[in-house]
Amino acid sequence: MTFEKEGSVKEQKLQALPEVPHDGKKFRYAVDSEGKMKSLPIWSFAQPHMMAFHLSWLSFFMTFLATFAPASLLPVIRDDLFLTKSQLGNAGVAAVCGAIAARIGMGAFVDIVGPRYGTAATMLVTAPAVFCMSLVHDYATFTVVRFFIGCSLCMFVCCQFWCGTMFNVRLVGTANAIAGGWGNMGGGACHWIMPGIYEGIMKRGVPGFQAWRWAFFVPGGIYIVNALSTLMLGVDHPSGKDYRDLKKDGTLKSKGAFWPVVKCAMGNYRAWILALTYGYSFGVELTVDNIIVEYLFDQFGLSLTTAGALGGAFGMMNLFTRASGGMISDLVAKYWGMRGRLWALWIIQTLGGVFCVILGIVHNNLTATIVVMFIFSIFCQQACGLHFGITPFVSRRAYGVVSGLVGAGGSAGGAITQAIWFAGTAKWQLTLQKYDGLKYMGIQTIGLTLALFLIHFPMWGSMLTGPREGAQEEDYYLREWSAEEVAEGLHQGSMRFAMESRSQRGARSRVGSSTAKTVEEVEDKSVKPAKPATTPISVA
Repeated sequence: MTFEKEGSVKEQKLQALPEVPHDGKKFRYAVDSEGKMKSLPIWSFAQPHMMAFHLSWLSFFMTFLATFAPASLLPVIRDDLFLTKSQLGNAGVAAVCGAIAARIGMGAFVDIVGPRYGTAATMLVTAPAVFCMSLVHDYATFTVVRFFIGCSLCMFVCCQFWCGTMFNVRLVGTANAIAGGWGNMGGGACHWIMPGIYEGIMKRGVPGFQAWRWAFFVPGGIYIVNALSTLMLGVDHPSGKDYRDLKKDGTLKSKGAFWPVVKCAMGNYRAWILALTYGYSFGVELTVDNIIVEYLFDQFGLSLTTAGALGGAFGMMNLFTRASGGMISDLVAKYWGMRGRLWALWIIQTLGGVFCVILGIVHNNLTATIVVMFIFSIFCQQACGLHFGITPFVSRRAYGVVSGLVGAGGSAGGAITQAIWFAGTAKWQLTLQKYDGLKYMGIQTIGLTLALFLIHFPMWGSMLTGPREGAQEEDYYLREWSAEEVAEGLHQGSMRFAMESRSQRGARSRVGSSTAKTVEEVEDKSVKPAKPATTPISVA
């Protein structure tokens, strides 16, 4: 087999691992020992890596567009259905609540069947809900339909998992950020697309209260087309096979029983902290997507089309902002490793909170509001990308479940934040102005982002402390497996990932590969998991 080599002892030791059976020559671009791509030519649709990349972000884009399509037509819908302020807020909360459990479940689902089936199943199962938006007639049906459409936001887990499967660890932050960011653009694009469709239908002579209903047939139809395209063109794995075939022929080792994988993710406190802080980057973005058009429409007396165009610009900034967050994460990791990733996330998300406060302060000036909104969107969305520069390293065995948990934290943060500051029926909530809600949301973001200081990796350290003496990447990822599973060789993928993850030590603290364990040493009786057990040990 032919792979790119750097001539280092590390690469020679890496070959001691059983390799994924693929021929490096068949790929147009360079790949690593796992068959993962070492570059990201976004103009390419080459199989399997780049085709998976484009299918993943396009699918996520459509789920975002459909979820927030009602928000883009809210001034019309509220008049048709006679909805109150609190009812609109609660429906918006329902839209993001649907994704909480769905994202956790999807994390486990893709770990078992792979991202291709996960993507297609999500689109096909939730497409009827998109069509049903044309049939709603009151607050209850509107809220229920928004909830089920929101469940499709679990597509984010498929998107991030698929990119994590296809791209090298040094590039995974950038790949995840670009795919996630381009998908998030759907939340902005809907504010441009849906009013355009609505007005186009009205010009055909259809009354306004019917035109908005017909508009939802467009995203519903695209859901079905997208699902079929994914099944026909998508590939789960760099080897060119889907997960079921890989497990049958032994190429892809099983991750063991389902429950231990879930337990492995749930027992890792780093996943919970990232879920919390992601709730105040992605969750804040979800909240703004839900309220921004109505806010501009009411606060400044803009037309629906103008308010949609300006509000849509917030989400469309994801064209480069979330991607730049992933690039920043990968760049700082090159010099300062995982500690650099954590510091960059804290700084940028805190700045996002600061500008969210300022956005609420300048509520009397349209020009200042738009300028601050753009700056706020940059930091808020970069923080989203920075989160998924860290998430792939929390757990290798339970990567899908951890991604689902962190993603669910984003949806939960959006639901909780909107329920507190932009919905509810308490007297103070009914009288609270949206610009005051923005200020309080920014303060909340600044405070909760401090939780990042609690994250510590034994082999890389934390924001304030260095690594534990003698700690190795292999030890950290090996602890997710029991002694029996190690004996069966189920841990081999994790060990290959651990060797690649040495890059997270940073240029200044990276030690020579001669100090790292080879696979033979890991499997030797003298090098055993810290606490052999019949079930995986959670990484604390």
